[in-house]
Amino acid sequence: MSKPINMRRCVVCRQVRHKSELLRVVKAADNISVDTTGKQDGRGAYVCKSPECLTTLRKRRNFDKVFKTKLPDELYDMIKEKVYM
Repeated sequence: MSKPINMRRCVVCRQVRHKSELLRVVKAADNISVDTTGKQDGRGAYVCKSPECLTTLRKRRNFDKVFKTKLPDELYDMIKEKVYM
C-alpha cells in the first residue's frame, strides 16, 4: 500500500495544496504559535506561503475567525518572517 497524500486547505484562498506547501499555525491550550515541524499538538490552520495570501490574511484576520480569539499583530508579523526566511 502507498502512503496517503497529505493535502490541506488554505484559510485564505481555500485552495487545497500539499501540506509541505503551506504554513501551519497552532492554537494550543496556553498559546498560539507557528508550527514549523507540522507535529505540534493543538488545533491547526494552514495558510499558503504566497505574498498575496499573507497580505490578505492580515487584512481579513482569518486566524482570528478560525481560532475564535483576537490574535496579536506580532503573530501575523511572525508568520510573514517565517515565510520569507
